[in-house]
Amino acid sequence: MGIWQGPGGIEVEAVVFDDGPCLRVTRRISGERVLVAYCADVREVDKLVDLAELVKTP
Repeated sequence: MGIWQGPGGIEVEAVVFDDGPCLRVTRRISGERVLVAYCADVREVDKLVDLAELVKTP
């Protein structure tokens, strides 16, 4: 899969949660990952993050 990073320490990652796929949005604060939300689809992520600013990490 992969992790997409955005400004301000935002990270979006495709994961499995409760036996279903979802997108986990976290923010890095002082080196720690803090959960922002679990999103069912990209539309929900778009409400939290500007999708155009996300870049996939290598």
